[in-house]
Parts: sequence; structure tokens; C-alpha cells
Amino acid sequence: MLLAAKIFLTIATLGYSAIPYAFDFDKTHVKNPDWDAHARFHVVWQVSSYIYMAALALYLIWTAGTDTWPLWLAFILGAAGYGGFWTAVFTRSTYNTNLLSRVNPVPDFKWNMGGKQVRTDANVTLFTVFVVVLLAGAICIKLA
Repeated sequence: MLLAAKIFLTIATLGYSAIPYAFDFDKTHVKNPDWDAHARFHVVWQVSSYIYMAALALYLIWTAGTDTWPLWLAFILGAAGYGGFWTAVFTRSTYNTNLLSRVNPVPDFKWNMGGKQVRTDANVTLFTVFVVVLLAGAICIKLA
């Protein structure tokens, strides 16, 4: 069970660090000339912070041995990373923003469900999956 927990936590950790790096350090965010320079500064700060958190989490995960407390700390770091995303999603109306940029938006995911075309926001879809993976890691820690 510990190995499964470590694998789930690793995947979830890469989700809050590598995914934002891959998607946000391009023309949609950091290199977007239509964004305010200070907003781009904050994106670099945010994503860099996630990468440093992830480095610590991966260290905790893979040096834990059979001890579960470092895994719980890695879980908490992941919950903090994803918690920030979900806070932004659920409070976006209070600061007058939306999920997609009007300039270079990340395309929605398109699903075929029972012959019907369904579209879901890419960020919400990806981070929902990664939160489920993070919770699977917590369940595996608990069962270990």
C-alpha cells in the first residue's frame, strides 16, 4: 500500500507543478504580451513556488521509507496547491474574472458521452482528476 501511496502522491505532485509549468510558461500566460507585466510576474512567482513545493514533496515521498508522516506532509502540500486553484475557481466572481483568457485561451476538452458532445474546461477537468489521485494517495496512506 505504501508504494501505491507514493505513486499516487507523485502523480498528484506532478499535476500541481509540471502541468502549470508546461501550460503557463508559454504564450497563454508568461509570454503573453497582452497581459500586464505585473500579472506575468505573479504567474512566474506562483508556478515557481509550486515547483519548489513539489521538489520538497517528492523528496518527502521517496525518502519516507516505511514512515507515513512524510507522506502526509506531501499530501498536505498537494492539498495546498490544489486548494489554491479551487479557491480561485469558486471565488472568481468576487474579483471579476473567468476561467479562460480572452487572448490565447487553453481549449476545452471535448468528450463524446453517449453520442452527445460535452465540453469541459481543461484546467477544471485536469485538476479534478489530480485531486482524485491525491485523495487515492491519502486512502493508501491510511490503509498502510
